[in-house]
Amino acid sequence: MERYLKQIRFSGVGEEGQRRLLSSKVLIAGMGALGTHLANALARAGVGHLLLADRDYVEKSNLQRQVLYDEDDVERTMPKAIAAKKKLQSINSEINIEAVVTDLGWSNLEPLLEGVDLVVDGSDNFDLRFLLNDACVRSAIPWIYGGVTGAHGMAMVVLPEQGPCLRCLMPNPPAPGTIPTCDTAGILGPAIQMVTAFQSVEALKVLTDRVEDLSRGLFSVDLWANRYDLIDLSEARRTDCPTCRRREFPFLEGKEEMQVTSLCGSNSVQITPARGAKLRLDDIAERLKVLGKVQQNPYLLKVLIDQMEMILFGDGRAMIKGTQDPLVAKAFYTRYVGI
Repeated sequence: MERYLKQIRFSGVGEEGQRRLLSSKVLIAGMGALGTHLANALARAGVGHLLLADRDYVEKSNLQRQVLYDEDDVERTMPKAIAAKKKLQSINSEINIEAVVTDLGWSNLEPLLEGVDLVVDGSDNFDLRFLLNDACVRSAIPWIYGGVTGAHGMAMVVLPEQGPCLRCLMPNPPAPGTIPTCDTAGILGPAIQMVTAFQSVEALKVLTDRVEDLSRGLFSVDLWANRYDLIDLSEARRTDCPTCRRREFPFLEGKEEMQVTSLCGSNSVQITPARGAKLRLDDIAERLKVLGKVQQNPYLLKVLIDQMEMILFGDGRAMIKGTQDPLVAKAFYTRYVGI
C-alpha cells in the first residue's frame, strides 16, 4: 500500500477506504478533456478497474487540455481510449485498465455496465448524458455528471432513488444549436481541472462508501467571471420525473436516438435529430463564421470547415458532405451544432 500512503493517512479514506477503491470498477464515458483528467486522478488514487470508452482519435487541438496524450499519439492517429490506457499503465501498472473504442449508444451501453460500481461522465454531448442517466437509474448505479464550455462548468452526483436525477433538473436535452460547444465557444484547461476535481473527489466518496459526505448540490463555476456556486438540490427530485419516478427510459430504448444515414453515391451523410427543433440560424451562423465560410438564407445555412461542408436546416436536420462515415458525420454535427 506504499503507493497510496499519503491518501491512506487522510481520515476520509483510510486503509479500509483504500481497499474499497482497489476493489472498485468505474466506467469513464468519454476520454476527451474531462475523461483524461478523471482517468488520471482515479488511476493514481488506486481505483482497481477502469473501463475507458471513447469513439474518437487524438488530434493536435486536443493537446491543450487532454492530459493523457502527446504529439506521438497525434502522429500515429491513436484512438483516445487506447492511447489513454497505454499512458495510465505507465502511471499505475498495478490496476486493471480496459479500453473500448466504441460510440456509446443504447445498443451497447448496458453490457458495459456489468460489475460497474460507478459511472463518470467524460462526454461532450447531452444525448450520451441522458442515455447514461437512463441506464444508471434503471440499474441503480451512481453516476457523476460533468460538463465544461469556455470557462464555465457544472457537475453533480446522481444517486438513484436517493436524490434528483439529470431529468429532474433538465426534462429534455437542449435542442440542437441552442447551446455553444467547445468548438464554437472555446474551452480553458483550468475550467476542466476545476470540474474534474469535483467529480473525482465525489467519485472517491462514492467508492469508499462515504455517502454521508457527498455533495447534494449542483456545482457551478465560471473561472473567468470569478463565480463559484453549489446550488442546493435537496428538494430538487421531481415527483413527476419521467426517469426516476415513472421509470420511463426512452433514451436507453433507442426512442430518442439521432438518425444518421449515409447517402449512396453522394459522399454525404444525413443527420436527423430525435426531436424536431426550430433553430435560430442567425445565432448559429454568427458562431460558425469564425471557423469557416458561411452562406445563409431564411431556410438553411451552409458552412465549410476543414474540407467538410454542412448544410443545416431550420428543423435541425443537416447534410454533412465530405464523408460517408456515420461516426465522422455525427462527431462533426456534435462539435459545431451540439446535441
